[in-house]
Amino acid sequence: MRTETTSPVAVKVADAVWIATALLHREHPQRGDFALQEIVDRVEAEPRLGRHKRTTVYAHVTQHCVANVSASSGRYRMLFETSKGRRRLFRPGDPFDRSRTGKMTPDAHGIPREFRMLVEWYRAAYSGSSPSVEDRLKNDPILAMRGLGKEIWADVDPDEYVRQLREGWE
Repeated sequence: MRTETTSPVAVKVADAVWIATALLHREHPQRGDFALQEIVDRVEAEPRLGRHKRTTVYAHVTQHCVANVSASSGRYRMLFETSKGRRRLFRPGDPFDRSRTGKMTPDAHGIPREFRMLVEWYRAAYSGSSPSVEDRLKNDPILAMRGLGKEIWADVDPDEYVRQLREGWE
């Protein structure tokens, strides 16, 4: 059984990256993703997240926490690469590298009390909302083929085509 503590919680780097990204999403709800540097700067700007080496935070934002990048040492699924140099929070249903078996959110008991509402916000509001069709098309290679070759069939009646294929069958 976990007990609440009054001492400050040391925030892990991966959790600090997730919290900073969640804060950016809450502060800028109209934006779908953020530049790598924005996330690194947000971690640095939030004193309650602790002091982490900038290079370590950058490594987490670019590699260790990114679900759709092949894993090296970190296996977290906390961020999603929307395009080169851009990240957003990972959502269940996003495609991810199969070697990514780690957590998607911080453990609420492992982060300072004032950030725990972000985990609830993520579960209740953010992760439940599905990515836009545009995001899914952009990030899923199979869905990106939607409509490919449609001009070939523009002047063909599908029923007539099938009838012609079946001619001579017994």
